[in-house]
Amino acid sequence: MNKLLITDIDFKGKTVLVRVDFNVPLDKNQNITNDRRIVASLPTIKKIISDGGRAVLCSHLGRPKGKAVPEMSLAPVAKRLSELLKQEVKFASDCIGDEALKMSRSLKDGEVLLLENLRYHKEETDNDPSFAEQLARYGELYVNDAFGTAHRAHASTEGVTKYIETCAGGYLMKKEIEYLDSALADPKRPFVAVLGGAKISGKIDVIENLLDKVDAVLIGGGMIFTFFKAMGKNIGDSLLEEDKVDLARETLAKAESKGVRFLLPVDCLAAGEISETASVKIVPADNIPDGLKGLDIGPDSIKQFRNLLKDAKTVVWNGPMGVFEIQQFSKGTMEIAKLLADITAQGAVTIVGGGDSAAAVSKAGLDGKLSHVSTGGGASLEFLEGKTLPGLAALSSAEVKV
Repeated sequence: MNKLLITDIDFKGKTVLVRVDFNVPLDKNQNITNDRRIVASLPTIKKIISDGGRAVLCSHLGRPKGKAVPEMSLAPVAKRLSELLKQEVKFASDCIGDEALKMSRSLKDGEVLLLENLRYHKEETDNDPSFAEQLARYGELYVNDAFGTAHRAHASTEGVTKYIETCAGGYLMKKEIEYLDSALADPKRPFVAVLGGAKISGKIDVIENLLDKVDAVLIGGGMIFTFFKAMGKNIGDSLLEEDKVDLARETLAKAESKGVRFLLPVDCLAAGEISETASVKIVPADNIPDGLKGLDIGPDSIKQFRNLLKDAKTVVWNGPMGVFEIQQFSKGTMEIAKLLADITAQGAVTIVGGGDSAAAVSKAGLDGKLSHVSTGGGASLEFLEGKTLPGLAALSSAEVKV
């Protein structure tokens, strides 16, 4: 990661525009139901204000699609951040305009201002240059600590860097990239990838990239059935991407040619419908009766996965093993989370690629029990695919003198 980092800068007397990821879940009463992303930003914010700098924070929340949607306001975040920092966080009712700019200019050293939702303006996602230039007026320096949006070339992640000379990565960005990069570049072995989720189309690039790096791949979730179909097996009424069957067949052949163990479940929980009250049967994963759909990995698959994972030294996990939102189809996903916590305690490096997998770790009560749980599902996925992240690429080189 040859980029300028927050650790290289003294922020004393400087006003800093900080792109954070405060895209947190809110209930219907505007209460934050999970503040993990806010907590993850604290080291960067605290470094700036303890140096004697002034922090102007910007983020999106939800998808308001260019309109001011009160239910997606960042006002509750300002309140929660004030509590976590134990100091007032000022809040601007818009992310651009004279009022917000005036508030930023009146900040004293050590103070924090949070701007309203960036995506109230469609120019943010359009990466509009004039919008990016307006954001750049808030800071002499720019820090991007929003790994969760690093895969997007938006005004606040990529465009703004054209108008601020010194652009650095925050502590969270640094931590995310270091974990993912070390796993891919120099993993302790055996190195195992656990990949789940509904569709092959969402994970095929990850599988392709990882086949050159891992010792084994464990596959779960709805995408197993496209692989089984490619093998000529009976999948009943399970999820199938008909147009990806040939691709699945090619992937299986590639894994074999590279000597990578490619493990599919041996059994699964099947039902006629996806509901809490559905009647469930345990059936062979490669021979599902017509009228039933596979909705989670079964007990023998969990044992099989445990046997392989118990000796792993590095594990990357992305995607659930079944429809884990429904209680009776959540056991496979929860067991993977517990298995990873167990091997982490024995010294393995375990990395969870955000999204549903991160939600499962929280649901299992295992936050803090794995090596690293990413705050960015899409960004970690693209990193694992071997793609360049625009928000990271736009940062200043490590050689820049500050």
